[in-house]
Amino acid sequence: MSATSPTRRDVLATSAAAGTVSLLSEHFAATADGNEMPPAGMIVLPGSTSHFHWAKSGEYVTQVTAIGPSFATSIAQRMRSPSTASALSSDQPGRKENIMPGRKSSLCWTAVVCALSFTVSCGIAVAQNAAPPPAVSVTPVVSRQVTETGDYIGRVTAIDKVDIVARVPGFIEERTFTEGQLVKKGELLFRIEQATYQAAVEQARATLARAKATEVNAKLQLERGTELLRNNNIPQATVDQRAADEAAAKAGVMEAQAQREQAEINLGYTEIRSPIDGRIGLATFTVGNLVQPSSGRLATIVSQDPIYVIFQVSERDVLEYRRRVAESASNTHVTIHIKLPDGSLYPHPGLSNFLDVQVDATTDTVAVRAQVSNPDGLLAAGGVVGVTVERGAPRSALTIPQSAVLLDQAGRYVLLVDAEKKVEQRRVTIGVEQGRNVVVTDGLKAGELVIVEGIQKVRPGQVVTANVVPGT
Repeated sequence: MSATSPTRRDVLATSAAAGTVSLLSEHFAATADGNEMPPAGMIVLPGSTSHFHWAKSGEYVTQVTAIGPSFATSIAQRMRSPSTASALSSDQPGRKENIMPGRKSSLCWTAVVCALSFTVSCGIAVAQNAAPPPAVSVTPVVSRQVTETGDYIGRVTAIDKVDIVARVPGFIEERTFTEGQLVKKGELLFRIEQATYQAAVEQARATLARAKATEVNAKLQLERGTELLRNNNIPQATVDQRAADEAAAKAGVMEAQAQREQAEINLGYTEIRSPIDGRIGLATFTVGNLVQPSSGRLATIVSQDPIYVIFQVSERDVLEYRRRVAESASNTHVTIHIKLPDGSLYPHPGLSNFLDVQVDATTDTVAVRAQVSNPDGLLAAGGVVGVTVERGAPRSALTIPQSAVLLDQAGRYVLLVDAEKKVEQRRVTIGVEQGRNVVVTDGLKAGELVIVEGIQKVRPGQVVTANVVPGT
């Protein structure tokens, strides 16, 4: 056995001082009898994921590399290369290379063990400064009373909508409203010039007065004629003529009265008033413009409270609704909830009051109308809203926050923290949404803790620090 070649005992002794390093190469047994260092091998630190590879060319170690879970460091390169040895010989001609092959291998082993000693020391320091388990927020799976619902898209429609138009021609003399304001039934909106129509009323009244005077005269003439006829002082034909004149006079009075009423109606049309309660829109014509019935609408008024929401449902939903009503023999109306365009929930629920009698052939859907209270005017006619329809009585179900549900190619899953503070992945089946929560129909039990914050920092099997937060 060469005195300069490391034996198994030498290596183990040196390794023990460096942190109990084990040589796992299958060629290591060759060094036990004094042979040269194996051409290649690997050393693994016990209890660590770091390991070392070396390579040897001839009698020289050309590479020693330390490899860990997140690093790969070259510890020594060409620890003793032939070119270096030649350079030393050429620089000092009188000096002989007295490093024996076994001695060279011993130096190589010494370098490897020193490198291992340094790495073990670093590994111990890193272990002492290891980061604490990551912190996550968890919330328990809770059982709630939930109601099965269906979601649709609805259109807000005013119950009453009126286009204001001019009923008589004339120039607009006054506009008494502010565009967009609420108006009451009978409130004055526009006034058309009244002078012409006032004159027509006065003329009609004069015509009526003349007609009444004619009637009085005809009546008196008839009465005289009747007296004279009794004494045979006038012929019967004259009396008949006077009777006809009286009837014509009465008809003239009636005609004059109608003309007067028509004139008064036209005068009344010069004041355009609101026929309903509601909110008035933009005015199409301003003061000074000539308007007439053919001019079109002057403004539009829509009622505000209550208001309709119309949405389309499938034939399948209609059949399910009819079966449910037939089985329960309860109220045929269904309750709806509205989601506003900003995602918030409208505070006032509605009640359906109409189901269309025919299916739309273009969409194969049926129109449903619901009436909703709108005291604050949040719902505007023509707007689009989300509609959630209750499909049955409340029932008990498990719910978790939607933020806890993750999705991959295999489906939906959640991450839980078990009793040993370890992360566990669990596949789940979810149901309907309940606000910020979602119903879980399979995969979880009440009381289990699901991770809602810090999901990106953990993986299954990892120990974590859990902070319980209450559910919403």
